[in-house]
Amino acid sequence: MTVELISVGTEILLGNIVNTNAAFLAERIAALGLSCYHQSAVGDNEERLEDAIRLALSRSDLVILSGGLGPTKDDLTKEVTAKVFGKKLVEDAHTKERIQAYFERIHSSKITSNNWKQALIPEGATVVENHNGTAPGLILDGENGKTAILLPGPPNEIKPMFERDIAPFLNRLQPEGIYSKMVKVCSIGESRAETMVADLMDAQTNPTLAPYAKTGEVHFRVTAAAEDEETADALMEPMVKELYERFGDKIYTTEEEVTLEEAIVELLKEKSMTVTTAESCTGGLLAGRIMNAAGASAVYNEGYITYSNDSKEKLLGVSGDTLEKYGAVSAETAAEMARGAANAAGADAALSVTGIAGPDGGSKEKPVGLVYVGCFVKGRVRTEEFLFTGNREKNRDYAVVRALTVLREELICL
Repeated sequence: MTVELISVGTEILLGNIVNTNAAFLAERIAALGLSCYHQSAVGDNEERLEDAIRLALSRSDLVILSGGLGPTKDDLTKEVTAKVFGKKLVEDAHTKERIQAYFERIHSSKITSNNWKQALIPEGATVVENHNGTAPGLILDGENGKTAILLPGPPNEIKPMFERDIAPFLNRLQPEGIYSKMVKVCSIGESRAETMVADLMDAQTNPTLAPYAKTGEVHFRVTAAAEDEETADALMEPMVKELYERFGDKIYTTEEEVTLEEAIVELLKEKSMTVTTAESCTGGLLAGRIMNAAGASAVYNEGYITYSNDSKEKLLGVSGDTLEKYGAVSAETAAEMARGAANAAGADAALSVTGIAGPDGGSKEKPVGLVYVGCFVKGRVRTEEFLFTGNREKNRDYAVVRALTVLREELICL
């Protein structure tokens, strides 16, 4: 089955918002074993939207449209799709009741009349309830076997709706169910990781193996087509086992939703250890990443942002002689930052980051992108040097991931 994605909204074309919905949908569709050969974005224009829908239906079995289901005049997705499918709009009583209940729940004093537009649906369409907003999702079946799925634009609405209702619907359209496991790898680069599994990918049939490059990580999705989950698990087990043979403890999880920081927080809990952070160029991003993990408060009590040399000396006890001799961006300073943070916080482990994120501040000896990570674990300090080549944002993001990876490497050695 082929699926095509259409993202609706002039704000997407103008670059006012980043089209994260398309990335989310494309990844989920691939995970379900469906083929997606085309994606497009179209503004809030009736004629151009109609052309986009007709073209998509001419070359794909199913079209998923996101956005344009709101109450305003420029929200045209439902109206134009109904026109293409030859359907008239009718009021759906259940949807109207849900809209009323939604506004009562948020204590809105008045519902403007245009909100009732969202209770109109194409005749014969299947309504998909929206538990996080007012615009329902819709599934339309055409006489020629083609299907359109209409989803709301806000990410906090489209994602739960897709997971709860649309993914199971798509799975049922397949002759076999599609099941997958995600194997997440850190401490190894994308090109090397892919080379290590090239033979598996060349020989794949069922299950299949697909790599996904993430910031500082590589994820491998193992996907099997089978009549049921138990059969799929049996098919995927040898592939997952082989990945463990090749990557060993560089695999930090096989759970789809588990992040690197969550895996590290769990490691710290298992070892009854606490951690702190001392950051310069990352300015709190590292601490924030750890705080993303539920339960982080059990292992993280306090941290330090020491951007200036004075703060490094005052808060972390970094030696003035070290700063003068080696500079703030150095392995020596990173080591003293990590040890000083652990002592100041009374923590079992500490991470430090100091570097030149850019775009300015670099030199021939210490170029932009140069970052040092210090890791203190129970009396021992390790430092690592990295040279990143991205912009300021990317350099800081990579520094955070590399720091977390170094900490994990030290923890699993205990």
